[in-house]
Amino acid sequence: MGHLGFTGLKLLSHSKMVTDMPVISPPLKVCEACTKGKLKRQTFEGGKSWRARRQLELVHSDIAGPFETTSIGGSKYYITFTDDFSRKCWVYFLKEKSEALDKFREFKAMAEKESGQPLKVLRTDRGGEYTSRLFDSFCKENGISHQLTAAYSPQQNGVAERKNLTIMNMARSMVKEKGLPKMFWAEGVQCAVYLLNRCPTKSVKFMTPFEAWSGWKPSVKYLRVFGCVAHAHIPDQRRKKLDDRSEKCIFVGYAPESKAYKFYNPVTGKAIVSRDVVFEEDCCWSWDEETRNMKGMFFEDEEEGGHEAEAEVGGAEPPSPPSGSSGGASTPCSRGTSTNGGSPSGASTSRGSSDRPQPRMRRLDELYEETAPTLNNFSLYCLLADCEPHSYDEAAQEKSWRMAMDAEIASIKKNDTWKLVDPPASHKPLGVKWVYKVKKNKDGAVEKHKARLVVKGYRQVQGVDYDEVYAPVARIDTIRLIIALAAHYGWTIMQMDAVAAYLNGYLEEDVYIEQPPGYVVKGQEKKVCKLRKALYGLKQGARAWNGRIDTFLQKHGYVKCPYEYALYMKVEKNGDIMILCLYVDDMIFTGSNPAMFEEFKKLMKKEFEMTDLGELSYFLGVEVQQREDGIFIAQKKYVEEILKKFRMENSKPISTPADPGTKLRKDSKEEGVDPTMFKSLVGSLRYLTFTRPDIMYAVGVVSRYMEEPKQDHFTAAKRILRYVNGTRDHGLMYSSGGELKLVGYSDSDYGGDVNDRKSTSGYAFNMGTAAFSWSSKKQATIALSSCEAEYIAAAACACQAIWLRNLLEELHHIQDGPTTVLVDNMSAIQLAKNPVLHGRSKHIETRYHFLREQVEQKTVEVVYCPTGEQVADIFTKALKVETFERLKGKLGMCCQV
Repeated sequence: MGHLGFTGLKLLSHSKMVTDMPVISPPLKVCEACTKGKLKRQTFEGGKSWRARRQLELVHSDIAGPFETTSIGGSKYYITFTDDFSRKCWVYFLKEKSEALDKFREFKAMAEKESGQPLKVLRTDRGGEYTSRLFDSFCKENGISHQLTAAYSPQQNGVAERKNLTIMNMARSMVKEKGLPKMFWAEGVQCAVYLLNRCPTKSVKFMTPFEAWSGWKPSVKYLRVFGCVAHAHIPDQRRKKLDDRSEKCIFVGYAPESKAYKFYNPVTGKAIVSRDVVFEEDCCWSWDEETRNMKGMFFEDEEEGGHEAEAEVGGAEPPSPPSGSSGGASTPCSRGTSTNGGSPSGASTSRGSSDRPQPRMRRLDELYEETAPTLNNFSLYCLLADCEPHSYDEAAQEKSWRMAMDAEIASIKKNDTWKLVDPPASHKPLGVKWVYKVKKNKDGAVEKHKARLVVKGYRQVQGVDYDEVYAPVARIDTIRLIIALAAHYGWTIMQMDAVAAYLNGYLEEDVYIEQPPGYVVKGQEKKVCKLRKALYGLKQGARAWNGRIDTFLQKHGYVKCPYEYALYMKVEKNGDIMILCLYVDDMIFTGSNPAMFEEFKKLMKKEFEMTDLGELSYFLGVEVQQREDGIFIAQKKYVEEILKKFRMENSKPISTPADPGTKLRKDSKEEGVDPTMFKSLVGSLRYLTFTRPDIMYAVGVVSRYMEEPKQDHFTAAKRILRYVNGTRDHGLMYSSGGELKLVGYSDSDYGGDVNDRKSTSGYAFNMGTAAFSWSSKKQATIALSSCEAEYIAAAACACQAIWLRNLLEELHHIQDGPTTVLVDNMSAIQLAKNPVLHGRSKHIETRYHFLREQVEQKTVEVVYCPTGEQVADIFTKALKVETFERLKGKLGMCCQV
C-alpha cells in the first residue's frame, strides 16, 4: 500500500472502502522508510507556556538587521531585551553584531540595579553573536542560565521575535505617516519601544509593561505625534535681541536622560534637545529636493556584496519622558525606561579575529546638542559662522549678511544697472531673490560672505525677454594645457576675479524686474526696475558679460583663439607673450614677462571692479601649488567634502577604483536606490576627474546607470569613494623642463559593456611629464571585432590631436612633424595606413576613416605600442593593482609632497 500510514489502513479496513482488505493490527516497530520519507516537524504547543513570576527571572533577546540605510548614529542593527514578567522592552543600537555582548552587559547592570533582582535566565536564538566563547563565559561568570533555541526553530524564541515584529510595524508606520527619510529608522524604533512600554499587552492583565515593571501608572499627556513639525525655543544665550526666538524642526522622539523632546532641523542638519516647544501635530515637513533625498546622504562603508535586509526604520529608547512643553503638558520624570540610542564610543568590539579598523562613527547623542546655555557667543559664532541663510528675513538678522547685501546693492548702483520706471503694460516684471554663499579659501576657512541678487530667469519668455544665451568658457583641457606650459617654462600663473561681472554686461532687450527685498525705495513702492545691464539669473546674463569683456580685450590688442573662444593671447614685438583664459568672471593668465601682468591688471581695474588674487593657488575647486620644480594640481579639499557629504570619510581604503571581476548590468535584480542621490554622487565624482584621470573609467561606468540605479551600481560608486579616501593627496605633477612634444595614447576594450556589447574608447595626451587631456567614452556603435573597436577609438583620438595641434599653434608652440598616436592593435594600425581588410571593414562608418586621411596627410602618425605600455588602457577597463599603479604613474600622477 505504498507505506500508507496505519490510520489510513485502519480506515480502509473498518469502513470497507475496498474489498479483500485484511484486518490490520497496530505496528509493533517503527518503519525506517517512513521516517526517512515522511517525518515532519513537531507542532509548537499553542497552550499556556511557563511565565516568570518576578522581574528578570527570564529575559528574551533578539537582534534585527542589518538595515540597508545607516541610522543617524551610524548603526545598522538593534538588539532588544524583553522582561518576561512585565513584558517591558529595552532597545540598544549596534554598528556590528559583535557589539551584542557589550550591550548585554549594559542592560544587565542597569536592569539589576533598577529592579533589585538578579538576572537569572536569558533566552536567545543560536546566532553567532549569542554563542561566542566570550558571551558564554560572561553568562557562566554571572550565574545566568543561557537558553538557546533549537536550530531553525525561531518559534522557541517567540516573545523576542514577536516583539521585533511589533516594533518594526509601529516604527514603519510612524515614519511613513510623516514622510521621513529612511535614515530616521532608529528614531522610529526608539519611539516605538517607548510607546509600546506604555501600551496594553495580552501577556500582562490590566496594566502596561511600564507599570508592571515600575509599580506606577505612566502619564501619556506629554506624548506627541512622531515626525510632526515643531518650533523649539532658542535660549537667550544663543541669540541676539532681534533674532528669532524659535527654530522650525521635526519631532523625532523623547530625549534620553533628560526631561525633554528630541528634534531634527533638516535645514541645518542639526539635532536639538529642548523642553520649550510648540507643536503642530497635523503638519508634515515640506521636503524640498535637497532634503527629500537625505536617505542617500547618510550611509557608511560596507563590504562589497549584496544586502540581506530590507531597509526599515528604527532608533533608541530614552530613559525618561520630557517634563513639559510650551505647547501643553508636563509630567514627572519616569525612571527605568529604555536605554541610549546609537553606539557608545569604545563599546564596539572587533569582528572576530579581523584586523580591519572600525570606522569612527559618532554616537547618536553626540549629534544632539542640548539647548542649555553651554556655548558662549564666540563659540556659537564659530559653530554657525558658515551657515547660509535661506531667505532675506533670515539674512537680515545677521550683520555680516546685511553688509554683504549692502555691498551688492552698492555695486549695482555704481554700475548704473537699472532705473526705476512705472510698470509697463507690455511686460510682466520678473521676480528677484537673494542668494547667499559663504566663500572659503583652499584651507576651508571663511573668506567672505557673498550676497547675490538673482533674477528669477526661469520666468523669462524667449523672443520677449531674451534671444541668444550661449557664452563660452574655457575647456578643462585648455586650462590644464596652460598649466603644463607654465610649468615647462617656469612661468608664474596669476589670477583675477571680476566683481559682480554680470552687472557689466549690456542688454539688448527690454527687461523689467521687481525691486529687491529689503531695498524697496520709499515712496516709489509701485515702480519696477528697468535693466540697463545684466543681472545674475538672467538667461542672457553670461552672454552679455562675455560680449562686454570680449570687445574690451580685443580692443586692447588681445587676440581671441579661433579654437577656444575663452582663450586670448597678446604677443609683443620682442616676442614676449601673455596668455589669458576666462571662466565666466574668473580669469587666469601667464606668460614670459611679468611686466605684462601688471599692465593687464591696471587695464582691467580701470574698466571694471576687479579683485587681484595674486598667484594662482585655488581655481574652480582645484588646489594649485606653483613650485620651482613645476606645478602640482589636486583636489584634496574637494575630496574631503564629498567624502563627508556621503559619510565615507571613515571608509576602508581600497587599492583600485573599479573591480576587474565585477560587471554591472541594467537588469540587475538588486533593490533600487534613490536616483537623485545617485546622480549627486556620480556628478561629484565626475567633477573630481579634473585632476584625477585615474578614476575616469570607473566614473564613466557608473554614469551609465543614473536613470534606474540599483544597489550594486551604488556599491560600485562607493568603491570609487573608498579609493579616493586612500588617495586624498594624489594629483598631477607638471614638471619644469622636458620636451614639449604632443604624444597621444589610444585604446579600446572589445564589447566590454554587457548590456549592449558596445566597446569603450579611451585616450590620453601627454606634453612634458604629465597628461593634460584624456577621455573615457562608450562607443556609439557595436564593433564587430577588436580591430574595429581600436580603429574607432584611434579616430576619436586623432580628432582630439588635430584640435590640440591647432590650439598649440595659436599659442605659438607649433608641433614639428606628425603627432604620434600609440595603439596596441596591429590590425587597426594597418587599417589606418592602408585600405586593407576590406571584407571586414567595408561596413565601418565613413567618419571613422578620418583617421586614415590624417595619416595620409602626415598630421597624425599611428605607431604600435606594447599592451603593457599602453597608458590609455587605464581608461577602458578595470585593471589589477600592479598594472593600475604603473599606468597611473605614466599619467604623471603622484602624491602631494
